[in-house]
Amino acid sequence: MLGVLPSIIVLGLAALAALHLAIRHPSPPENVAARFTASSALAGATGLQCIHFVEEAATGFNERFPALLGFPSMPFSFFVVFNVVWIAIWIASIPGLRSSRRIAFFAAWFLAIAGTLNGIAHPLMAVTARGYFPGLVSSPFVGLACIWLWSRLRLAARPSAPVARTLKTE
Repeated sequence: MLGVLPSIIVLGLAALAALHLAIRHPSPPENVAARFTASSALAGATGLQCIHFVEEAATGFNERFPALLGFPSMPFSFFVVFNVVWIAIWIASIPGLRSSRRIAFFAAWFLAIAGTLNGIAHPLMAVTARGYFPGLVSSPFVGLACIWLWSRLRLAARPSAPVARTLKTE
């Protein structure tokens, strides 16, 4: 299970950042339209993450990523279960995002952060490996979708501008 360590460290840091954002930046009740747009962005990013997961699973990411860092392979069963559980969480979070559930915002922020990092890391790993690295083809699409998700989450969590008060002259 030592092969899981690099993923746990990176994703653990992403989870801490997501937790901070979900707690410190709740979505105001009036941001209904922004939450709906964010939930659509979450659905799209989750769909692309599904494609990315299939590419990684089919091309041996669970073996090549730990090996790149000098670790033994990650058990394939762990890799599959971990990814399927997170995909299910993201799907379940879509309606929760619309209704401003903090746990849904945590899941969405986690995908936004981890997916953006994914879009950067896979091309860098391909450069390091001097060729194709598992997940390379789909990672830029995931990265872009997660940047879009990030921007929509920021809007959904943005406090409303104070309403300007007008003075009546008599």
